[in-house]
Amino acid sequence: MNKTLKVAAIAFLSVLLCSFTLVPAAHATNGMNMEGYGPIATGMGGASMAYDNGTAAMMNNPATLSLMESKARLDLAIGFLGPNVTSKAPGMPDAESSADLFMMPAFGYARTSGQFTYGMGVFAQGGMGTEYAANSFLAAGSNEKVRSELSMGRFLIPVSYKVDDKLSIGGSLDFVWAALDLKMALNGAQFGDMVPGFPGATQTNGVVGGSMINTFGAFFAGGGMNPAGPVNYGRFDFSDGSDFSGKAKGTGFGAKIGTTYKVSDKFTLGAAYHSKTAISDLEASGANVSFNANVDDNVLNNTFDPIGGAGVPAGTYTATPIPVTGKIKVKDFQWPQMIGAGVAYQASDKMLVVFDYKWINWAAVMKDFKMTFEADANQTGLAQAFAGKVLDATLYQKWKDQNVFMLGLGYKFTNEFTGRAGLNIANNPIPDAYLNPLFPAIIKNHIMLGAGYDISKASSVDASFTYAPEVKATTQVLTPSGPVPVTVTHSQNNAQIMYSYRF
Repeated sequence: MNKTLKVAAIAFLSVLLCSFTLVPAAHATNGMNMEGYGPIATGMGGASMAYDNGTAAMMNNPATLSLMESKARLDLAIGFLGPNVTSKAPGMPDAESSADLFMMPAFGYARTSGQFTYGMGVFAQGGMGTEYAANSFLAAGSNEKVRSELSMGRFLIPVSYKVDDKLSIGGSLDFVWAALDLKMALNGAQFGDMVPGFPGATQTNGVVGGSMINTFGAFFAGGGMNPAGPVNYGRFDFSDGSDFSGKAKGTGFGAKIGTTYKVSDKFTLGAAYHSKTAISDLEASGANVSFNANVDDNVLNNTFDPIGGAGVPAGTYTATPIPVTGKIKVKDFQWPQMIGAGVAYQASDKMLVVFDYKWINWAAVMKDFKMTFEADANQTGLAQAFAGKVLDATLYQKWKDQNVFMLGLGYKFTNEFTGRAGLNIANNPIPDAYLNPLFPAIIKNHIMLGAGYDISKASSVDASFTYAPEVKATTQVLTPSGPVPVTVTHSQNNAQIMYSYRF
């Protein structure tokens, strides 16, 4: 009883720790998904459907919890993610992302009682993020840094039932939270192309609308802005400035169900289904939408009202910032459904070979990125025209579904030491036409190494290292002088380490 109480106390404190710190963006590499969960699986290509890979099973296939040999298990882990992202445009200095190190703690506890194995855990699901300098070409002349940081985590309650010596069935109910920071700049051509009715606008990459845009259009049509170049740039800004949280937050639920079947002493099959999440809109107050517009000088002198019709325009213009404060919602952002299946082959007492396939349904959840901004009632300066108005913005994404193939090998060199290696091969889900340098989740393949060492019968340490080779993708970015090719390169080094205690 004393041991159980101690373990429960450790588990509870670990959950609290992870709940408060597990929010930094995971620079994930199967799209926004991690290439694997837990260093045992990530040491073997991310494959995890058909063998005991620790309490990370609750993120992979909950049914593999029934394959645990110990009565109970506690895992404490931390991951280190090192993305290397650069954006390049002709005739401009390269923009290198300074977001190059993220840390993610994780926790899992599982216990067997009769034919049931149950537990709880906290894990990072995934995410993505970059940060570019204020003087980079991606800042569009705003002289403010641009950044993104999206993270998603789960608190999981898994249960697995061992039907007999061959079959097990498991599932988990997941409490899911998401957080997002965004400081995004659009040059005048990009912003104008999203506005229906602007000269030459095509809405190729997105569209904006709502009462704020109607007011903006009236201001433009009434002569309040330079018709030759009305907008220099526009920005969306909501960020809390912390590496451990995001400004816009939402919560919801997800679920998993899985099974394993032992065909023989050597072969085990496994499969799992992960549901699409049901998360609330990500909401943030204190957000800011700003424009830098070429405003008629008589508007600035309060002698001409382009909407009310008073006065005469000067015909000369001054670049003027118009910051509008308010609340923002990122609408219907969800994690996709996933289906995985795999096989584990115990080739000998020393060698384990595993292979998994996973389908990730990005196309269903990453069609668009939608935001709604509601301006506060109290504004100052030119922003008073937008008080209480609404801006709806949609950026097209049109991601493709992702197919991931995972192959891994584990070899027990001694009774204490196990070596692991694996490959993780996938397609890039982001079409080049809709690639945004703030969200460059374009990594395809991974080479993985790992190891495990039994300190004693009760405790062990596992670690893994993942190298994702550089991937390049080029998209066309609209500028005032025409489309410009922007090439994004992304490579990554990830590592995980885990301490396990069995009792």
